[in-house]
Amino acid sequence: MEVIIISKSKSKINQNIDDKEPDKVCPECGSKDIVLDEARGDEICSECGVVITEKLINPGSEWRAYNREEYNRRARTESNSGFSLSEDLSTYIGFENRDALGQVLSPEKQSQFFRMRKWQMRIRTHESKDRNLSRANQELERLASQLDVPRHVKETAAQLYKKGFDKGVIRGYPIESMVAACLYAAARIRRVPRTLDEIGQSSRISKKRVAQSYRILVTRLGIRIPPARPKDFLVRMGTELGMSGATQRFAAEIVEDAESKKLTIGKDPSGLAAAALYLAGIIRGEKRTQQAIAKTAHVTEVTIRHRHKELINTLGPNVSLKVNAPIRNF
Repeated sequence: MEVIIISKSKSKINQNIDDKEPDKVCPECGSKDIVLDEARGDEICSECGVVITEKLINPGSEWRAYNREEYNRRARTESNSGFSLSEDLSTYIGFENRDALGQVLSPEKQSQFFRMRKWQMRIRTHESKDRNLSRANQELERLASQLDVPRHVKETAAQLYKKGFDKGVIRGYPIESMVAACLYAAARIRRVPRTLDEIGQSSRISKKRVAQSYRILVTRLGIRIPPARPKDFLVRMGTELGMSGATQRFAAEIVEDAESKKLTIGKDPSGLAAAALYLAGIIRGEKRTQQAIAKTAHVTEVTIRHRHKELINTLGPNVSLKVNAPIRNF
């Protein structure tokens, strides 16, 4: 058995295995002080230096990510434990018409695979329920991808659609409109709001139809939707506009002051968030045009001017005093 003399103070051992495997003991001295040398992949007894296990496999990735965007861009695999409308795990016959070597199939083979593909689609969705859920799942995947919503929002939307389908709420309404309504409701529930204008632009139906489906869904399922807050829109809008984190936090303070003075009651949260970013950009030297902010927030420039005027008239001196004050986190 290999023995390594190590020093606790000079070794590169940086993780205690005792937390993960509390019952593991050294077979030589009986010590429970087992540590992991990540550089070598060895489990070593820190008392006698015996190598208990060697050549351990590192289950982590070989790359680093410092934020969620980098992780999503570099990750190649993920677990499939999330909720999905379609429970079908069968194999799909693709539309590439190429073999495993990348060569184009002959016309006879293409015709044969066309017939096989057609019958596979018929067999896989032979019931109306399966066809509905399969089509809804495809539409949800497409809409969530276009709106760039997180995975937990998509899963919440799938759960709402499945619940509505089981209770008969979906029946009689277009699948596209109900999927869009479920995604809009899920985004509000998860505090990742998307406006009706964004939903309408990304879906194949009008904003008015999405709003009607949303009211039907919420009313008949008895869902309690939390009201959207202007602060929920700030980070996404500020990031799209290229504003710094300090300016976004300053805009959040403006919104907090407006909420404390009851200025947000009856106002569109996205419009108020846009006006707060516009005002914060002017004060902190990161001015963005009203046209650019309006396009990002999906509101009109008139709305931004009105909300900006209200913020100035209500908060006036307080806003100017905050310029040199320390910025709070939010």
